[in-house]
Amino acid sequence: MLVLVLSVVVLLLVGGCVCVFWAARGDAPRWARGVARATLLGSELSRSASRSPRSQQSSGDD
Repeated sequence: MLVLVLSVVVLLLVGGCVCVFWAARGDAPRWARGVARATLLGSELSRSASRSPRSQQSSGDD
């Protein structure tokens, strides 16, 4: 069951990356541009979550 869930997550990530590439080329349909926007938004959210105040405090110890 876990393998199935992880496989679906990986397929969604790969599909999102393909839509980002397709939208960057400029000839993607509207739905693919929407998926690309959602993928980029998710990327920005995960990037900002990794910059938590905890990680900033630990970097100032040197």
